[in-house]
Amino acid sequence: MAVNNELFKGTLQTIILNLLAENDRMYGYEITQKVKAVTQGQLILKEGALYPALHKLEAEGLLETSTEVVENRVRKYYALSKNGEKEVVNKLQEAKEFIAQLQLLLNLKPSL
Repeated sequence: MAVNNELFKGTLQTIILNLLAENDRMYGYEITQKVKAVTQGQLILKEGALYPALHKLEAEGLLETSTEVVENRVRKYYALSKNGEKEVVNKLQEAKEFIAQLQLLLNLKPSL
């Protein structure tokens, strides 16, 4: 069963920040493939959603970018800034609290 894209979009920034916290730095395609691999293909992160989110996070000062030439192509890498490192902690806490409230509202049993 595929996950609802609207629900996914609402957590996209948190997902990106968390992936970068765990992987130091990543380029766009790498992020899309990591999401696909971790979710076993249940979530497909399309470039049309990814890049606007990356640009917004960068504009907010949460990401830093660098470029490298790999196989004659310029590859743009994204990494957390100092502010991004702090924000990922806040975003993860917000997500955990929201999931806990959602479980109460939907009468789900927590898996942990």
